[in-house]
Amino acid sequence: MAPLRRRISPTLATILVLAMAGGLSWWGARSTAAFIEDRSLQDVQVALRSAGYDWAGVETDGLQVRLTGTAPSEVDRFRAMTQAATAVDSSRILDQMTVAAAEALDPPDFKVELLRNPQGISLIGLVPASTDRNALLRSLRSETSAPKVTDLLETADYKLPEGWQAALDYGIQAAQMAGSAKISIQPGAVTVAAITDSRAEKGRLETALKRAVPKGVRLTSQITAPRPVIAPFTMRFVIDGDGPRFEACSAATEDGRQRILEAALSAGLQGKPGCTLGLGAPSPDWDEAAEQAIAAVARLGQGTVTISDADVALTAPEAVTQVRFDEAAGRLEQALPRVFSLHAELERESGQDAGPAEFIAALSGDRALSMRGRIADVPMREAVDSFARARFSEVDSSLRSDAAVPDGWTVRVIGALEAMAVLESGTVQVTPDMLRMAGTSGDPNAAENAAAALSNRIGAGARYALSIRYDRRLDPALDLPDGQECVRRLNLIMSESEIGFEPGKSTIAGDPQPTLARLAEAMTECADFQIEAGGHTDAQGSQGFNADLSRARAQALVAAMAEAGIDTANLTARGYGESQPIASNDTEAGREENRRIEFRLLSEMPIRNTPLPVPILREGVTSEPVAPLQGPPAPDIATSSGMAPEGGAATSIDAVQGPQRPQAGESRAVPATVGVSEQVPALDDRDETVRLPVQTPGADTPRPSPRPEDAATSATGQEQQDTTPAP
Repeated sequence: MAPLRRRISPTLATILVLAMAGGLSWWGARSTAAFIEDRSLQDVQVALRSAGYDWAGVETDGLQVRLTGTAPSEVDRFRAMTQAATAVDSSRILDQMTVAAAEALDPPDFKVELLRNPQGISLIGLVPASTDRNALLRSLRSETSAPKVTDLLETADYKLPEGWQAALDYGIQAAQMAGSAKISIQPGAVTVAAITDSRAEKGRLETALKRAVPKGVRLTSQITAPRPVIAPFTMRFVIDGDGPRFEACSAATEDGRQRILEAALSAGLQGKPGCTLGLGAPSPDWDEAAEQAIAAVARLGQGTVTISDADVALTAPEAVTQVRFDEAAGRLEQALPRVFSLHAELERESGQDAGPAEFIAALSGDRALSMRGRIADVPMREAVDSFARARFSEVDSSLRSDAAVPDGWTVRVIGALEAMAVLESGTVQVTPDMLRMAGTSGDPNAAENAAAALSNRIGAGARYALSIRYDRRLDPALDLPDGQECVRRLNLIMSESEIGFEPGKSTIAGDPQPTLARLAEAMTECADFQIEAGGHTDAQGSQGFNADLSRARAQALVAAMAEAGIDTANLTARGYGESQPIASNDTEAGREENRRIEFRLLSEMPIRNTPLPVPILREGVTSEPVAPLQGPPAPDIATSSGMAPEGGAATSIDAVQGPQRPQAGESRAVPATVGVSEQVPALDDRDETVRLPVQTPGADTPRPSPRPEDAATSATGQEQQDTTPAP
């Protein structure tokens, strides 16, 4: 029994020991796990709370740490995970956090900026992802013939906003209409800023854009065109009973227009006056001249000032005193830039003593003459009018008869008109003690020729002052072409040239240098004219493609001319497409003729790139005329006819105009053409309009019948027969 008890005791002891050891191990493991969980929970919570993530929840399960809660955003969720990893190993962290639902985002502002110029088209902006960009680019390439289309668009995956597609389609259509433009496209709105070749093209583009606007799209257009050529360049400012006002106003620059308008406002002009910007100013100092002219009228308080190119005319009513008028005119004359010349006149009422006699004539560029002033009597007025009409294409006469004019007045007037023949445009003023003439001529010796004409017509002792500008474009000796001749020469060269273009492109094919050399020679004296190079195509292809292709080819030719050294400042390019065929498009020959570039004159008036030259001034006194070569002097008209001259004293005539009428005895001289009381020198060689032709008898020339033998007496007695033998 005892041995059995001894054998059981060790076994039981072992079991007891193992049970106790297992229990202790289990308790130790639980205590350790609880410690680790509590410590991890504490550390992670402290880390999250210190970083401000109070929304995050922490749960532990052994070594695992679960993060729960709702993060405000994905960024906050990621940052909470990162912060928890600073307390425990990141591999122990389980992310069970959620992110709060985001509020619906507003779609972005979709917008396309379409830039078009001769180099191509660029697209910049943001479009919806559903937009077919490839179809958009194909449309631009096929319908505009742009050499290059650059796509810089970005996309965003949002729903199409209302009005987007209609605005986009209309913007692409507008790009096909305008050759140089910036087009901004937004949902329901399109803004077009374009530059056109002319005012007419500007109107056509504006009309086409307005007609094509779809429903629901708002159009804003800003179309500009080159400034017009103004000829003559004119400014007219008036102050009268109705107050100050512009009757005409031209300016060359924005700053110049502002100066002119400010001067008018300072003179008392009310409201918002307008002043046309244009090309053709005779001088860069145009605005200064206009400013000084307006100030002169303002100093007078009433009157009118007119500037036509470089000629300034200041007039004032009779209410202005002579002293005040002379002071204002003197200040204006001193203030005007050198190129400008002043003519000042103080008006007088009819019947009032207007002082010395005066005659004023003005000649325009189309050879139209206007005359006003005083003349001796009705016959003298008719004589002057007849003389003027023989010399000039159109005459507007308002001469007034005045018997108080001095002796020889009509001769002075005719001499002044004869001297005006050297001018293309200008004015002349005749007074008893001075003859003044100013204007523009194509004769470099116009001043000398005018002085010689005055001496030949008037005689010695007449004072004169000449101010004549030389304009080389009016010089017939240079034989400069006008605008129409320039265009004819250019088109002739193009019709004979071998300049061609690659099919469907604006690239010049072949060697254009021989043709460019001929064009350069033709443009030597034609660069001052505004000329258009118009491109034309056949009817193959769409209208938009043909219009763009023709414009691109015209621009390519102008660019080639510029690279060849030709002055193309006044040369513009325009495309007409298939709109102006000169042959049928049904045949290849006809289509070949329609594919062309034609030059067209835009303005008859050349553009002055340099100021007008300073006028040639010449003052002096006329000298004795050259002695006439047509025989002895005629008898004194006044003595022979019993008529007294204008001054009352008898005077003699150097030579009577025209051949003498045969006389049969005691005779009286035929009165001169210009009047019975005038001293009329012989005509010069240019007065062919009033000479009588003398013909030499020939075999076929009719002869008078033989003289009757009984007609041998005259009123004074019998004639003596000449018995001298014929040589």
